[in-house]
Amino acid sequence: MKRRTFLSGVGAGSAIAVAGCSGGQSETTLTVATYSSFTGEDSAGNWLKSAFEDEHDATVEFKTPENGVNQFIQRKSEGAPVGADLYVGLNTVELVRADEQLDEQLFATADVEGADSVKSRLNFDPEDRAVPYDTGYISLVYDEGEVENPGTFDALLEPAYEDGLIAQNAQQSDPGRAFLLWTIHEKGADNYLDYWRDLSDNGVQILSDWEPAYNAYTNEEAPMVVSYSTDQVYYHGEGVDMSRHQVGFLNDQGYANPEGMAQFADADNPELAREFMSFMLTEAAQKQIAVNNVQFPAVEGVEPGGDFGKYALEPPEPVTFSYDELAGNVDGWIEDWAREIVSN
Repeated sequence: MKRRTFLSGVGAGSAIAVAGCSGGQSETTLTVATYSSFTGEDSAGNWLKSAFEDEHDATVEFKTPENGVNQFIQRKSEGAPVGADLYVGLNTVELVRADEQLDEQLFATADVEGADSVKSRLNFDPEDRAVPYDTGYISLVYDEGEVENPGTFDALLEPAYEDGLIAQNAQQSDPGRAFLLWTIHEKGADNYLDYWRDLSDNGVQILSDWEPAYNAYTNEEAPMVVSYSTDQVYYHGEGVDMSRHQVGFLNDQGYANPEGMAQFADADNPELAREFMSFMLTEAAQKQIAVNNVQFPAVEGVEPGGDFGKYALEPPEPVTFSYDELAGNVDGWIEDWAREIVSN
């Protein structure tokens, strides 16, 4: 499950890690930029690397900049080589920021075989540069031995849930930002800060990112945490108390947070990048991404089955903001929230 941290400023740190390469490298290297948890042992990225190299005369290298896509926004703005062929893990907010901060296109429109099989509701780029490959749904995870499923946003303000919720900082955390956007979607841009003030008055705890938040939940500091609706896929198993891993959809909704891939406009190997993107949309790759990244497939008709099929829960009503709704708004929403809620 992706639980990445993002940094909002393009001037943030830019350490680059390159995943290990298989022996017998090809002369052609495809450089794939992504977030760190997409690579490494038992990751979706490593499966993709191995399977793609088996079918193509190419070597796949991963770059995992600490500040994610901001690394490439900064390099593009400085006229420096981007240094990668495609980015895997792009979301709507990041694409909006790239477009707002650059005069030139960071990503190219790519004709990717298989892109027409992606669920239409997940497409988030009006210019068809980013192709979704999976999606998660933000939800609550709660301990049913301590609290009942609150069921609604308004219920979280009731005394029964005082000091009961752990959320993440929307300035630093993907799920934290998605939860904030979900509250804006429900309460409106004019009222969401009032809701958060009430939530704060009822004792919501805001931690930096998903991992410290979930650790605090695990340590029973609170009976509810903002997380993903695939929580049980990640945590089921012998001896696991599943009563502590119940998924709660507020207002019968979950906030969809699709992840996309896009070829850099300055890619050295654009054709190979498109082949890799198409490969990620094959049924075998979609199933593996779902299992290893603990996110739902983006392609119509793909059913991972097994434990994923048993434990992954989709909300009755997925909601999300579109690119056009976020453009010109999202950074202001987050800044206002941080000033009003986090700094007080």
